[in-house]
Amino acid sequence: MHNVGVTEPKTYGDEVAVVTVTYSPGETLDRFLDTLEKATDRDVTVVLADNGSVDGVPEKAAAERDNVHFVPTGGNLGYGGGVNAGVATLGDEVGWIVIANPDLEWDPGSLDELLKAAKRWPRGGAFGPLIREPDGSVYPSARLLPSLGRGIGHAVLGKIWPGNPWTRSYRQETQAPTERTAGWLSGSCLLVRRSAFDSVAGFDSRYFMYFEDVDFGDRLGRAGWLNVYVPSASVMHIGGVSTSKASKRMLAAHHDSAYRYLADRHTGLLWKPVLAAIKLGLAVRLKVETRGA
Repeated sequence: MHNVGVTEPKTYGDEVAVVTVTYSPGETLDRFLDTLEKATDRDVTVVLADNGSVDGVPEKAAAERDNVHFVPTGGNLGYGGGVNAGVATLGDEVGWIVIANPDLEWDPGSLDELLKAAKRWPRGGAFGPLIREPDGSVYPSARLLPSLGRGIGHAVLGKIWPGNPWTRSYRQETQAPTERTAGWLSGSCLLVRRSAFDSVAGFDSRYFMYFEDVDFGDRLGRAGWLNVYVPSASVMHIGGVSTSKASKRMLAAHHDSAYRYLADRHTGLLWKPVLAAIKLGLAVRLKVETRGA
């Protein structure tokens, strides 16, 4: 007999859907979709959760490809809000969600490799591949959660002293690329178990841009799921296509999100002076970094 008031977890099928948030993605979207075809042997549905593109590219892709669906979100909801809107359109047959930026290029077999890893980690909620930069360098996409000490050290010194111990610890750059758990994984490319996504109600849409993946990884961990780094799967991320023309605004959004993340986790009167100092420090950093922009 079921307990009154207890909601049974939803049962999903084994199909895979890819959700990507578009905002005038330009020519990168075709490369994303072309390389995705070689990333898996499965048939996958692609949802373009569109936050207000004006270049016509997402609509064109959906018109030319049978498995691609254009889903307007109704406005610029930010990254996490756009992902949530896209996931909300998926049927119960979809048990695996791929969340990825539209300026990725998939290595052959990379998505299938992530799915294989999911079988090895039954408590894995999110799985992230090795992410390469266009110059071939490896992006540190599997990191520790930003504690107050690491977070402040990285925020204050990351630009002027990139090799400082707080930044190195946070970014986990000295770790060998082996399959392992992490505090959080880059939201630019994730395979997520849909039951895990549901258990934390998806992304927190209060984060317009940045830190939504840090917050998501933290909440998955608190709910008993693992964030698993899978470097045997790899992708290349161009990065910054939609945000490059609004760098000052994006930097401000980054600082707002960093403050929100820390404020959400350090509540009460005792933390107010610390948070006030952090807010002031972030405001000064923003002013310095955008001077003359």
